[in-house]
Amino acid sequence: MKNTVLHTADTRGHADHGWLNAHHSFSFGSWYNPERVQFGVLRVLNDDAIAAGMGFGEHGHDNMEIITIPLEGDLAHKDSMGNAETIKTGDVQVMSAGTGIRHSEFNPNADQQTKLFQIWLFPRTKNVEPRYQQITLNPAEQKNNFAQILSPNAEDAGVWIHQDAWFYLADFDSEFSKSLSLKKEGNGFYIMNIEGEIEVNGEKLEKRDAIGIWETNDIEIKATTDAKFLVMEIPMN
Repeated sequence: MKNTVLHTADTRGHADHGWLNAHHSFSFGSWYNPERVQFGVLRVLNDDAIAAGMGFGEHGHDNMEIITIPLEGDLAHKDSMGNAETIKTGDVQVMSAGTGIRHSEFNPNADQQTKLFQIWLFPRTKNVEPRYQQITLNPAEQKNNFAQILSPNAEDAGVWIHQDAWFYLADFDSEFSKSLSLKKEGNGFYIMNIEGEIEVNGEKLEKRDAIGIWETNDIEIKATTDAKFLVMEIPMN
């Protein structure tokens, strides 16, 4: 298909630090692929597994919208804005780094690893006041549906960020099919399949495969097994 890019799970960057086992959809850390620097404003999609009791020491960010989606276990968070929170599986967290923040994240559990997606988007506006937000999602809303978990609008469903992006989590039964239309003309879609198998506009995605699609107004997603996946609608420039 034209105007698509397929990123299969086995083409991602991989770094095993012992305490952290990370897969990178886009160039990150010591892994650099000139063809995999970003997709539109999507700069980072890291699929991290953090060992029990381990985590990231305090470090800084600026001018980036950072979204964390736990997939298994919990993540304890502390930051320079005074937030000290634990995000759990079924939550979503966002930080607008803006003029600059410092934070640390660790797995507070002694007996299980934490798995999560960490996603970075370039913001629409630079040097905003840093902010933090987390919410607990209702998994029932994801059943055979595109449940919105992020948007540019504080009044809308999910968390909000300083970018014209919309994220959806979905949990489809096998053979269920549904289409999704763009919210903003000129945006593209990036779909990460979390579990199971799906077809996006007829292109098969297995576990942790992803596809980027642009210059289209809508996509059709069919689950060929029970499946969970993340859809990101994002500006392409």
